[in-house]
Amino acid sequence: RSSVFLNTLTPKFYVALTGTSSLISGLILIFEWWYFRKYGTSFIEQVSVSHLRPLLGGVENSSTTGLFSSVNGDAEPRPSVSECKVWRNPLNLFRGAEYNRYTWVTGKEPLTYYDMNLSAQDHQTFFTGDTQQLRPEDAVMQKAWRERNPQARIRAAYQAIEMNHDICSLLIIHSLYLILLCVFMCRCAAAYVLLAEEEATTITEAERLFKKSLRIHAGKDINLLVYIKRRLAMCARKLGRIKEAVKMMRDLMKEFPLLGMLNIHENLLEALLELQAYADVQAVLAKYDDISLPKSATICYTSALLKARAVSDKFSPEAASRRGLSTAEMNAVEAIHRAVEFNPHVPKYLLEMKSLILPPEHILKRGDSEAVAYAFFHLQHWKRAEGALNLLHCTWEGTFRIIPYPLEKGHLFYPYPGCTETADRELLPSFHEVSVYPKKELPFFILFTAGLCSFTAMLAMLTHQFPELMGVFAKAFFSTLFAPLGFFADKMESFMPSSFWHQLTQI
Repeated sequence: RSSVFLNTLTPKFYVALTGTSSLISGLILIFEWWYFRKYGTSFIEQVSVSHLRPLLGGVENSSTTGLFSSVNGDAEPRPSVSECKVWRNPLNLFRGAEYNRYTWVTGKEPLTYYDMNLSAQDHQTFFTGDTQQLRPEDAVMQKAWRERNPQARIRAAYQAIEMNHDICSLLIIHSLYLILLCVFMCRCAAAYVLLAEEEATTITEAERLFKKSLRIHAGKDINLLVYIKRRLAMCARKLGRIKEAVKMMRDLMKEFPLLGMLNIHENLLEALLELQAYADVQAVLAKYDDISLPKSATICYTSALLKARAVSDKFSPEAASRRGLSTAEMNAVEAIHRAVEFNPHVPKYLLEMKSLILPPEHILKRGDSEAVAYAFFHLQHWKRAEGALNLLHCTWEGTFRIIPYPLEKGHLFYPYPGCTETADRELLPSFHEVSVYPKKELPFFILFTAGLCSFTAMLAMLTHQFPELMGVFAKAFFSTLFAPLGFFADKMESFMPSSFWHQLTQI
């Protein structure tokens, strides 16, 4: 019966079969490729691991304390999840004066909702203080930081300021003694911070609002005070008053030495590089580029820049290959390798192999977001050092020969964390192509669907061009494939009465 069925099939059937198969596999291939580009994994593989493996009884290893090999071959614990912690960008831009202007010009949103939500949490933590002693205007500001709509946040800031004015008017009526107190307390400093960040359309206007916030600050909230002074220093830096900005940053670090987690030294390093005060830069690095302190791209690449600057103006790859590297050149190359191992995404931005975007408000250390933030502010400093980018171009890829398996073994740092891609996709806008390290190979299912699509498309074309010949091949193939089934059907027919087969064919 199977042979009778195959003999009734026409060449048109085979053309339709192969054409439909090619179309379906092509659509699957397109979807798989889009999903891989957007999320960095195969959709079929993800569904299989997430849903099919538990049904089949597979056990996924969920331990996060696996062992990795260190550079000397010994086992060492895997870096903790804290290595993938998201940090506040020390040099983050102003929303109203910089981010919003980019949106007005390009129509693109430079900040993701995830990034802005992290900022809202930071502001609530920094500026609200003790929630048990919240004033009415503080409660309004606490809600303002949570507002998703920028205009709603600005309206809430003005509402907090008006509430302060109303309270002060009542105090003045009841007691003239409190007039002086009201001069300093009848305004909400955090509200002016929000207006400086989001409503001010120029750096000059933002600086004016920050100064106003500083004047009315009560002095009890250290976090708010440090934030205002830091942003004023950044305003001075952006307006070209570099020496003034450097002095403000130094005073801030001296006044609050325990707030090293805010990374004010990274603001100071960038300003000193703009002044070309390289001796002062080296002094700052001597304090913060310590083995006991956390590293950053700014620390590692600034150290590499200083060492590269000492030899880059006379560096020649041809001459170095003939005579070998001098001690100073070897130190510079090792510093570049160290920096690239810490964050391998930076060189492509410094060498302008990838286009830059505005940096996010939060960064992931060793990730693409940190690379964008560093290159955005420091590319000009590398260009100013003659030959530094040429030295970087000639040497940076040598790092990957030192650490061929970066996810399993590090050289000078812990193995490269595997969580950077996911976090960077949340921090960086969708129009930016996230840099992935180490570069992922195409998943098996994309290669499989690509091969299936190509094979069925070729079959469809051959069947359309040579229908009779391909029909013969198809019948022979299906006859061989269904031979065991036909044998089983013949055996069944010998056992079943003819009336059964007659009724079955009528169905």
